[in-house]
Amino acid sequence: MKLHRYADAGGATHYAIEHGEGSLERLLGDPFGPEPLRPSGELALPARRLAPLRPRAILCIGVNYRRHAAEFGSAIPQRPVLFMKAPSALQHPGAPIELPTALGSDAVDYEGELAVVIGRRCKNVSASEALQAVLGYTCANDVSARDWQKRPELGGGQWCRGKTFDTFAPLGPCLVLKDEIPDPAALKIRTVLNGAVMQDWTCDDFIFDVPAVIAFLSGSTTLLPGTVILTGTPHGVGFARKPPVYLQPGDQVTVEIDRIGALTNPVVAEEVAASGAEGGGPTGA
Repeated sequence: MKLHRYADAGGATHYAIEHGEGSLERLLGDPFGPEPLRPSGELALPARRLAPLRPRAILCIGVNYRRHAAEFGSAIPQRPVLFMKAPSALQHPGAPIELPTALGSDAVDYEGELAVVIGRRCKNVSASEALQAVLGYTCANDVSARDWQKRPELGGGQWCRGKTFDTFAPLGPCLVLKDEIPDPAALKIRTVLNGAVMQDWTCDDFIFDVPAVIAFLSGSTTLLPGTVILTGTPHGVGFARKPPVYLQPGDQVTVEIDRIGALTNPVVAEEVAASGAEGGGPTGA
C-alpha cells in the first residue's frame, strides 16, 4: 500500500491511498493520530504534494554502506554512527533545496537514502522484533553542506550543523507500508543529478541493516511514532568525486528507490529574509 499526503485547494491536509491504476482515494484519519486511516470513497484532489509525514524526529545513520565508507576514507564503524536533523529541515517533493546564503556554503552535496518511518512507540526492541515497530518506508535526500560538516574553522566534526539547514531533508514521494517491502536490504537505490546517474547500488551493502539500526537507536531511548530514520547513503556522493560535484542553483536531484518511487527536488539559492522576519522549514503542512 502506498500512502500519499497532500494539501487540497483550500490548504487542508489529507492522506490518500494509491490504487493499482494510479488513482488516489482520500482517506479519513491519520496514521499517527487517535483515529486510524479509513477509506472515504472520494477521489483525492491534490493541489500540492507533501512529504508523507511531519517527523517527530529525524535520526540519521552515517557511514552505513561499505563502499561509501571506503570513498569517505573511514574505517568500518563498530556501532551505528548517529547524527540528527531538525524537523524544520523537512522539504516536500518538488519543492526546492535551498543552498545556504546567510551562513554560506559552496559544498552542498546530495545523499540518496532509504528512510524508515516508525509506526509505534518502542524502546529496547530486539533486532528480531524491530520491524514490528516500522510503519513503512520512503525516499530521502540527506542534503549535506560538506564545508560546515568537515572544515575545522567551521566547527568540523559537528555533523548536525552541516546537515540540518532548512530544506536539507526532502522526503517522499509516498510512504510504502512495510508489508509491501519485507526485506528493505533488497532494495535498489539511485540518485540522479541533472539526468546523470550519480549513485546506483543496493541496500544489501548496509553495514548495519534496518533491524540492527532500530535495535541500536531504541536502546534506553524511546522512539515515538512518526520518527524518521535515515539509513545512510551508498557510494557516489559528490564530495568524493574528482573533481567534487556540488549542488548549484538550477540543478535537479532525484532519489529513486525500487517499489517506492522517485523523489525530485530543484535546487535554488536561499532568499534571506529581512531581520526579524519569521523563517524555518517548508511552508504548509
